[in-house]
Amino acid sequence: MGGLAMLSPLTNFFLVEEAPANSKKNVLLKDDIFKRLVTANDRQVAKLLQIINLNNLSFSRKIGYNFAALAASYCSPGSRFHHSPVIVSKLLQLTTLLEKAQSADGTVNIGNLESPPDTAFLLEPLAAAAYLLSKEGAAGLKNINTRIKNFMLKSGDALIVGGIHTPNHRWVICSALAHLNMLYPNPKYIGRIEEWLGENIFMDTDGQYPERSRNYSIVENNSLITMGRLLNMPSLFDPVRKNLEMTYYLMEPNGELVTTDSRRQDQYESISIVASYLHYRYLAIKDNDSNFAGIAKLIEQMKGFDEMILDKYLFHFLENTLLQEPLPVGIPPPVNYEKLFTATNLLRIRKGKTSVTLFGGVDWPLIIASGRSNSPNFFSFRKGNAILKYVRLSADFFSMGYFYSEGIKKERNQYTLHKNLAIPYYQPLPRSMRNSRGDYKLSPSVDGRFWNKMDFENRPVSNIKKLETTVSFEAVNGKNDLTFQVKGQVGVPVTIELCFLAGGKLTGVSQAHDNNCFLEKGFGKYEFGADTIHFGPGAITHQSINELEGERYSTHFGNLRTKGMYVYLTGVTPFTHKLSFS
Repeated sequence: MGGLAMLSPLTNFFLVEEAPANSKKNVLLKDDIFKRLVTANDRQVAKLLQIINLNNLSFSRKIGYNFAALAASYCSPGSRFHHSPVIVSKLLQLTTLLEKAQSADGTVNIGNLESPPDTAFLLEPLAAAAYLLSKEGAAGLKNINTRIKNFMLKSGDALIVGGIHTPNHRWVICSALAHLNMLYPNPKYIGRIEEWLGENIFMDTDGQYPERSRNYSIVENNSLITMGRLLNMPSLFDPVRKNLEMTYYLMEPNGELVTTDSRRQDQYESISIVASYLHYRYLAIKDNDSNFAGIAKLIEQMKGFDEMILDKYLFHFLENTLLQEPLPVGIPPPVNYEKLFTATNLLRIRKGKTSVTLFGGVDWPLIIASGRSNSPNFFSFRKGNAILKYVRLSADFFSMGYFYSEGIKKERNQYTLHKNLAIPYYQPLPRSMRNSRGDYKLSPSVDGRFWNKMDFENRPVSNIKKLETTVSFEAVNGKNDLTFQVKGQVGVPVTIELCFLAGGKLTGVSQAHDNNCFLEKGFGKYEFGADTIHFGPGAITHQSINELEGERYSTHFGNLRTKGMYVYLTGVTPFTHKLSFS
């Protein structure tokens, strides 16, 4: 990678952003969003003025955002707190708290101890605030500006040598260093950025970063956009564009994003596309992109926009002036599509208010850890406000637990998930592999569900028991059909688990215990408000619905049960059943 040019001095840096072809430079927004941002930020500042007290403040990443919110109102002529002395008083208290929280090496403790990445996260809002305050020139700010500068320079000393834990941390640190270099140019900051960027940015053919996480994609996109604009490296916008293109197709009609494929903790969380608004807006304006503009306009109408954007990000609009330009004319994004992401093994189908997700892309071998995709949720279905959160399948086969597919295969209009299990019994070790102490290698069993000092990989096996599971999906005449086929070992109990969003109404099912129901025969109905999902037909052969997760979880007293309304169908191998949703 070639060397990065030293950046422009602070006095003119933020005015060099290239304006889009359809707008003028440095013109405030033509619509009302800027006024709404100022009003919303003032509401938050009014609350902060009541609660910020050095005697009872606890340190967290939120301190940086509180500092930025106060600075944004102070620096906005339209704010009722513009140049208010009471703001200066609260900024001083937060500055003191920052100084007390900083370790000798320049880092802070936020969850992790003396953490360079968490320090970098803190610097994002703090650097923007420092820039805004530095332009004001008020005598009362001199002390704050000096102390914040010292805090950030000390933090910078930590970031040019500090390490990371996860892939996104690299770009968060680089983003913080880009901010620092903008404020206080230093070749050491550029050198460290080049060192991290030298590893290159991975993106698969679908548009996924290594963590395949909606939560951390937001972090990575934010970091790359920051570096791209502050370091004059437009190539860094390319992966952001590709990821944002994919992200839209992972959006449910209500704005929630599919997270089943994530390799991080958001596998079971709800993430809204609203959190990506600034990224869609920035690139829509910069590229004069009508598609991203359409998505940005859609997000502005979504639930949570006020709380997640207007209440929090006035400082971003003040710091990054391109955001203040009006959006180009947008094209309404598609609401009817069928999209198979082959690298992720994830299928998304949407028809207006109805959506389907089919997933077969867990990481093999299956390991339960952050950084591994291991969700057993292979199917979900939404029909307006009626939501089938997921379908899972479990067989009582040597405590192997839930079914996890090895990918997705498409043939004509049908998509297939598949997995073969082969569970052996173990024979004595060959004589050449034995030792007099009986002390053998601690290793995993062939099936991966337990470990022991048995040197499993060198043992002959016998009595191998097999189970083959196939789940096929096809959308036919308004119905969404899942066909289950489980064969091989005879007499194995099989359980299909449906989890619906809590708060709805179930009919056509028999009540069991602990919010569990069985669909014994015929069709069931789930209603949420005016929307309804019909599902069936039912099947019941047994009522064993406990410890479906298998030994990987039960040995540590864990489970994967989430909040919801549960319906079960059961059978015994050889088992074949077609389950329809409409």
